[in-house]
Amino acid sequence: MAHPFPQYNRFVWHPTPEYTERAHLTRFIRQHGIPDFDTLMQRSVEDIAWFTDAVLKYLDIRFYQPYTQVVDLSRGKPWPKWCVGGKMNIVHNLLDKYMGTEKEDQPALIWEGEEGQTVTWTYRRLYEEVNRVANALRELGLGRGDAIGIFMPMTPEIVAAMLAIAKIGGIILPLFSGFGVSAVATRLADADAKALFTANGFYRRGKVVNMKAVADEAAKQVPTLKHIIVHRRVPDFDVPMQEGRDVWWHDLIPRQSPEAETAITDAEDVLMVIYTSGTTGRPKGAVHTHCGFPVKAAQDMAFGTDVHPGDRIWWMTDMGWMMGPWLVFGALILGSTFFIYDGAPNYPDVDRVWALVERHRLTHLGLSPTYVRAIIPHGLEPVKKHDLSSLRFFASTGEPWNPEPWMWLFEKVGEGKRPIINYSGGTEISGGIVMGNPLRPLKPCGFSAACPGIDAAVFDEEGRPVVGEVGEVVIRQPWIGMTRGFWKDPDRYIRTYWSRWPDVWMHGDYALVDEDGQWYILGRSDDTLKIAGKRLGPAEVESVVVEHPAVVESAAIGVPDPVKGQALVVFAVLKPGVEPTDALRQEIHDLVVRHLGKPMAPKAVHFVDDLPKTRNAKVMRRMIRAAYLGQDPGDTSALVNPEAVEAIKRAK
Repeated sequence: MAHPFPQYNRFVWHPTPEYTERAHLTRFIRQHGIPDFDTLMQRSVEDIAWFTDAVLKYLDIRFYQPYTQVVDLSRGKPWPKWCVGGKMNIVHNLLDKYMGTEKEDQPALIWEGEEGQTVTWTYRRLYEEVNRVANALRELGLGRGDAIGIFMPMTPEIVAAMLAIAKIGGIILPLFSGFGVSAVATRLADADAKALFTANGFYRRGKVVNMKAVADEAAKQVPTLKHIIVHRRVPDFDVPMQEGRDVWWHDLIPRQSPEAETAITDAEDVLMVIYTSGTTGRPKGAVHTHCGFPVKAAQDMAFGTDVHPGDRIWWMTDMGWMMGPWLVFGALILGSTFFIYDGAPNYPDVDRVWALVERHRLTHLGLSPTYVRAIIPHGLEPVKKHDLSSLRFFASTGEPWNPEPWMWLFEKVGEGKRPIINYSGGTEISGGIVMGNPLRPLKPCGFSAACPGIDAAVFDEEGRPVVGEVGEVVIRQPWIGMTRGFWKDPDRYIRTYWSRWPDVWMHGDYALVDEDGQWYILGRSDDTLKIAGKRLGPAEVESVVVEHPAVVESAAIGVPDPVKGQALVVFAVLKPGVEPTDALRQEIHDLVVRHLGKPMAPKAVHFVDDLPKTRNAKVMRRMIRAAYLGQDPGDTSALVNPEAVEAIKRAK
C-alpha cells in the first residue's frame, strides 16, 4: 500500500514566495548556511546538541546562568538532562524580558466570552497581572515545588494564574474545564496539590455551568489542598465559600503589587504536570520542565505555523489539554498575540468561529477535523458572510483527517491559497512529531515532514523503517520537549514508550510515509484494524464512509471474528434530517467493499447520534470498541459527551 487515499495522491498546495520568504524556517536555514530543508532535517537529528542550542538561541531563550552542556545522555536516551547547569525561569522569557521595550504596549492576549464581552491585555498588563497573582500565592505561603491546580474557563485570568505558578517556581496542573468531580480529584490528589484556581461558573450555550460545585466536591478527596482561589466569571452567581480555604480572586489579587520577583529555577525544574488518560489505569502525569515544553512549543509554532510578532493565533482548545499551554508559551516566546474564546463554537449560531476570525483579525486558526465535518452540512453561507482576509494559515490536530472535509476547508474556505498545517504528536512530546510547514508542498490530509529535531520513522513489526507500508511511529533520538517521565511512576513511563525496541520511543500511533515523503497518521496503533491479515488504520475506512452524502462522520473498530481474526464494525453519524434505514446501511456497506475490497466488508453498520469525543474533538475509538463489546470503557472523564458511550452499548 503506497498511499492511504490513492485518489488524493497529489500535491494541492505549493509554497509561494510570500510564504517561503517570510518563514522562520527560511531565516533559520540561512543563518546556519544550510542549503535546504532536507539538509536541516538530517543535521538536526544527527547532532541534537547543535540543533537544540541553535533553537534556544534563535528563540532568544535567556538564562540567568548559562548551561555548560546542551544535553547529558549518561542515564540513557529515556532520561536525558537538558541545559545542564542552566538557571532560568520561562516566565522571564515570556514577559519579563520585554519590559522597557516597545513590546510591552503590544497585545499579548485577546479574549472574547460567549456573551460577547471582549478584553485585550498588552504584554505590560499581562506582566502586571501575573505579578499580582504571584504575590498573592506567596501571601498564601506557596512557593517553589508546590503543585497548584487550574480548573477554570478560558478567560484572561487563567493565563495569569498559569504563568504566576511558574513565576514562583511552582508546578502547574492544568485541568480540563469540563471535568467531573472524580477526574479533578484524582489528578489533584496524585500531584499532592496545595491550591486550586477555579471559577464560580461559566457560560455554555447561554446557560451557566456551576464550576465551583465540582471543585468543592473534588476538594473533599484531596487532603493536601489548603487554598481555593475563585474567579467570579459569572456576575451575580453566588456559590458557597468555605471560610479559611476559599478566597475570591477580586478580594485577593487586585490589592497586590504589580511587581514581583521571578524565582530563579534550574532549567530542568518541574514546570508543569499534564495528565493524559488512557483506557485503563489511573491517568498518566507527563512531567515537563522550564527548558522543555515551552521551547518545543515555540519551535513548532515558529517552524510549522510560522507565527511572527504582529500575528494573532487562535487554537480551539482548553487549558486542560496540552494545546492550551502550547498556545500561551509559544505565542509569548515569539512575541506575538494569542486569542482565547470562552464559549461554544457554534453559539449563538454556526458562524461564530468565522465571526471571531473577522472581528479580531486572526491570522492563524487551529481547529479539528471533527469541527469541520460538523459545519459542512450548514454549507458555505456561514463562512462567506465574514471577511477572512486576515487568515493566512489553518492548522489542525487531535485526530486523522478524511480527504473530503480537508478538501472542503482547503478549497471552499481557504480558496486553495491557505495551507492546512497538520500537526500530530502529543502531551508527552510537548508538541509535534510530524507537521506541515511553509517550505514544503502539501497533499490532502498529509504532513509534509517530521518536525526538525525529531528523528521519526515508521517501523514494521520487526523494527525496520519502511516507506509505503503502515507501521508504528517511532522516534530514535531524544528531543528537548520530551516528557521527563510520568509523575511518581518512572516504570510506567519506560513500559509505555521504551519497552518495544531498545533506545527507541514508540509513540503508539500508526502511520504511513509515501514515496514523496508525506506522512499520514492513521490512528492509534491500539485502534488499528487487522482484518484477514491486512492491517489498516481506522481513518482509511472512515474516509470512505464519510464520502457517502448522508454521513457527517464515522468511526471504525475491529471486533473479534473466528474467521478473519477481526471483523469491521462501522458507526455512522447521519446529517440532520436523514433517516437511518436498512437501504442506507447497505449503501455504506457496499461503498466500503467497493473502495477497500470484499475482505474489508463491514460485519455491521450502526447509526448513532454522536461519537464519544474529548474536548479537543478526538474520537475515542478504544472507548467505542470497549462499550460495543460490553467491556469497561475506562476513564470517560475527558469526554464532552459521555452519553455517547451509553448509546454505543445499545447499538447492537
